[in-house]
Amino acid sequence: MNSATVRNLLVRGMLAGLAAGVLALVVAYLLGEPGVDKAIAFEDAHPHEHEMEVVSRSLQSTAGLATGVLVYGVAFGGIAALAFCFALGRVGRFGPRATALLLSGCALLAVYVVPFLKYPANPPSVGDPDTIGKRTALYFLMMVLSVLLAVAATLLGKRLAPTLGTWWAAVAAVAAFAVVIGLAYAFLPVVNEVPKDFPADLLWRFRLSALAIQSVLWGGFGLLFGELAQRLLAPAPAGTGAGRAVPAAR
Repeated sequence: MNSATVRNLLVRGMLAGLAAGVLALVVAYLLGEPGVDKAIAFEDAHPHEHEMEVVSRSLQSTAGLATGVLVYGVAFGGIAALAFCFALGRVGRFGPRATALLLSGCALLAVYVVPFLKYPANPPSVGDPDTIGKRTALYFLMMVLSVLLAVAATLLGKRLAPTLGTWWAAVAAVAAFAVVIGLAYAFLPVVNEVPKDFPADLLWRFRLSALAIQSVLWGGFGLLFGELAQRLLAPAPAGTGAGRAVPAAR
């Protein structure tokens, strides 16, 4: 790709990330925020050391939430667009739409789902404030490890494809990824700081909503960016589609 094409894809990726962020924001507000409010109510109902509120809860749940989700959407959209530029034509004979969806699905798995299964999201009032640095470091370590292993698995699959064929090379690569991730799950420290009396259904719904937000974000991006990339890289021939002129009857 020339620099102009990469630049156009980068802009489209950021726009698609912004649009996907809007969709994720709706899901976060409807599904995530009620769970946060209930978790805060649980925390307030139990004796603990109160900290001065720097930002009001109403601002956090509206402008703060929107700013965080939309900025994240634009940022990851730009990064994903650059990854798309590298992946197109190198991960199989897929067109722009299919490559964008494949990239989004793999990114959702590597960036969020794999770390989530080891260190799932927790609502407020869950977790010791003194260990937040350790927990954050472990989560990002798991995320970086997952992304690097996903890249390594892709390269392994391409290396094995001429010998094993595409199907069995993909199976071998996925199996290798799963084995190494399983070892990471086994050896990395376990973090379990959920209070004994914290409602299990509230914890479960909060984690499902967190997973739903990320799924909508990445899935929406894959569909939107795939369509934009398809129109840029493989535009439909002139005169096709619904607007095609119909020859006059003789």
